[in-house]
Amino acid sequence: MQPYEIGERRFDMIERIVPAGSGRIRGLIIIALLLVVSQCSNAGGKIGIYGIRMVPYGIDAKQYSDLGWGGGLHAVVPLPSASNIIAGTAGLEIINLLSEVETFTDGLTGLRVEQHTDQTYSRFFIGAQVGGHGNGFFRPHAGLNMALVYYEYRIDITVPDDYDRERDIRQNVDQRGKFAFGYDVTLGLDLNFSNTVALDGGVRYLKSVSVPQQLGEGTVRIHPQYFQIYIGVGIAFEMIHNP
Repeated sequence: MQPYEIGERRFDMIERIVPAGSGRIRGLIIIALLLVVSQCSNAGGKIGIYGIRMVPYGIDAKQYSDLGWGGGLHAVVPLPSASNIIAGTAGLEIINLLSEVETFTDGLTGLRVEQHTDQTYSRFFIGAQVGGHGNGFFRPHAGLNMALVYYEYRIDITVPDDYDRERDIRQNVDQRGKFAFGYDVTLGLDLNFSNTVALDGGVRYLKSVSVPQQLGEGTVRIHPQYFQIYIGVGIAFEMIHNP
C-alpha cells in the first residue's frame, strides 16, 4: 500500500464515505442489548461474552484472505410460550481482519510518520436457538440468525512524539465501509454450573449477500462465507438481577 504524503497538505482530510458515527452505532446496539437483559431478568436466560476465530471459506479463500480474531456479546432469552424449548437470541460481534503499521519518512518535512491501517467486520444478529437452556449440565444447542453486517477499513496517519506520546499528531485520512445482509447457522455446547455461570463453545457458518470484494488498495479481500470457532462465558439473568 502506498503511504499518504503529508508535506504541505498538513493532513488535509479525504472525504469520508461512511458516517463518523459508526462507532456510536455499535455503542447504541450494546446499550439496547443490556436494556433487553434488564427487562428479561426473570426469563431464565443469560448474557455472555466470547472470543472468536474466523476463517474464510470458499474457492481461493485461504489464498487471498487471512483469518481474523475478535469478540462478541450476546443474549439468550427463552420463550415461555414455546415451553422454554426455543429461545430468542441477539448479539454483536467485531472481528479484526487487518491491523498493520508502516513507518516511513516524509520526503518534504523529514518527519517520521506512521501509517495505521485497520479493517474490521462487525455483525449485529438476531434469531432463534433450540436448546442451550434448562437445568442440565450439558446443554447442546443449534441456532439460526439473521444479521446486518458492516465491513469497514480506515487509515490513520500519526506523527509520533517520542518524548510524550499523548502529544502525537493523529489524523484520519481515509475511511470506507459497506453494509450487507446475511445469516448464520450455529452448533454449540453449553456447560451449565448451577444455573449461574455457563461455559459456551461452538462453530458457526456465516453467509453474506452483496458483499464488496475489496474496500480499497491493500485491504484484505472480503469473502461471502466464513466459519467461526467461538468460546465464551455467560451469566444467568438472575445473577445480574439478584447478585
